Amino acid sequence: MNRPTPALVVPQAVRRLPRWVPWLLMAAYVLPGFWGRDPWRGADLTSLAVMLEMHAGGPWHVPQVLGETVLPLAWLPYWLGAAAIAWLPLPTLVAARLPFVLALGLTLACTWYSVYRLARLPAAQPLAPALGEAVAPVDYARAVADGALLALVATLGLAMLAHETTPTALQLAGVALWGWAGAHGWSSGGAPQPTSVRLGAAVGGTWAAAFVLALSGAPWLVGPLALAQAAWWWRTGMPPSRVVLALAGCAAALGLTWALHPAGLGWTAYGWPDGFDLTSLAAWGSLGRLLAWFVWPSAVLALWALWRWRAHLRSPHIGWPLTQALVVLLASVADGANDRVLVLALPSIATLAAWALPTLRGSLSAAIDWFAVLLYSGAAVIVWVIWVAMMTGVPAKPAANVARAAPGFEPALHPVLLGAALAGTALWLALVVWRLGRHAPALWKGLVLSAAGFTLNWLLLMTLWLPLLNWGLGLRPISERIARLVPAQACVAVTGLSPGDIGALRLHGGLAVQRLDSRSAQRCPLLVAGPRARAIDPDQWTLRADLPRLRENRERWRVYERAAPSADGAS
Repeated sequence: MNRPTPALVVPQAVRRLPRWVPWLLMAAYVLPGFWGRDPWRGADLTSLAVMLEMHAGGPWHVPQVLGETVLPLAWLPYWLGAAAIAWLPLPTLVAARLPFVLALGLTLACTWYSVYRLARLPAAQPLAPALGEAVAPVDYARAVADGALLALVATLGLAMLAHETTPTALQLAGVALWGWAGAHGWSSGGAPQPTSVRLGAAVGGTWAAAFVLALSGAPWLVGPLALAQAAWWWRTGMPPSRVVLALAGCAAALGLTWALHPAGLGWTAYGWPDGFDLTSLAAWGSLGRLLAWFVWPSAVLALWALWRWRAHLRSPHIGWPLTQALVVLLASVADGANDRVLVLALPSIATLAAWALPTLRGSLSAAIDWFAVLLYSGAAVIVWVIWVAMMTGVPAKPAANVARAAPGFEPALHPVLLGAALAGTALWLALVVWRLGRHAPALWKGLVLSAAGFTLNWLLLMTLWLPLLNWGLGLRPISERIARLVPAQACVAVTGLSPGDIGALRLHGGLAVQRLDSRSAQRCPLLVAGPRARAIDPDQWTLRADLPRLRENRERWRVYERAAPSADGAS
């Protein structure tokens, strides 16, 4: 049955967005978070620690750091990072991050191409005009896909997690790839691909996505997504043999995960589920606070799209991304409102958000634009004011706040970073001036300012504030202070440190690290003890330095020197 479409689009609204605009926007969004930034979070440092361990000759079948298995389990992210470190003639951190730059690019590309394909389905087409020129399906699909890409970039929760060298980044690419594969299960309008090519992309993409998810620490997501996709394909006429073949590939991915799974560890080793207390108001409040900012602004547009397209929930262009989003959202809730699971829903939510664009009235689109201008311009002004205060001491209050938050930090002028920040700000001002002009409406117009505004502030943080953030959030300062205490060619014993802390000593300090209870640690002249360390034997170790990680009220690392044998012991 043909259902009325809520999309009302004129040919002028699907005019082509100049291709240099999304390419420039993607470069400004993707590169700053990877280039020059020290790993900050524990998960980021832990992943790098595993890669360094593998590169140094550690086992590749079990991710570990100094003999301790790292949980949650994953393999593919560490393999890619360790291989890049070994094979690429680049600095260690740059080489390790390169596969994850490509993973983020894959996430963005798969989101665009999946929407482009869905938007060419007959049920997704806008209302045909009684008089005048009809909208070309290819132009319409391109405009909607541009909107999905802009919505994904504008989403607040994506930036930090997608710029880490963690399993989450590859899981995100796997989910986006699965969305692209699922979209190939239906024949689009226009000039269709040969059926064998389309179905090959659908099945092959599903296999690839399943293996990426299973080997990146999310095998618990493979089964639900596979069954959901099979149900959609089956009811919409996909040949049963192809459905079974896709399911077989998913089963093979889970089988490989089981074969690699270390003995003695249960499925909880993949970090799921922690559980969600349905009777706890605090748990629901935490989930509400996370959703309030993490999925902004895509979720608002997605809800609007679901309302306007409510008669099309059984159509693939709405139902398939909605199904993906619901599967991941339920998994996130089951995992205690975990943001690392919730981020996997963002490509699907951005896809749904794109379907709001053909239904928005001009006044609502203008309101979104002006909200973005005020919000992101104000945020950019704050970033610039605090940077000026860091460099000059004026205004005095922001300068004092920075000095109190990051003691010991000495600001310095970095011409390249400043130049990038100035260029980004100038482009933002030019974009705002362009928006003030009178231009024909375009579907993507309502999200350009949101995506560009968020990208501007991300760029400013990763340029103007980057030295400050590296100092305050990373472990480079304390690692380098410890490295200066270690004699040349000497190893360091460690106790009470997390895998991420150990990775920081290796990455930033260039130290050879051994666990205290290992035989190799007996030749190490120094011991680094973290805040979780047990009591240190005073007969064997003498305190040499007590170092705060940043401020005096933060956690402290203690450096001990091996005690010289007493005269009685020597005799």
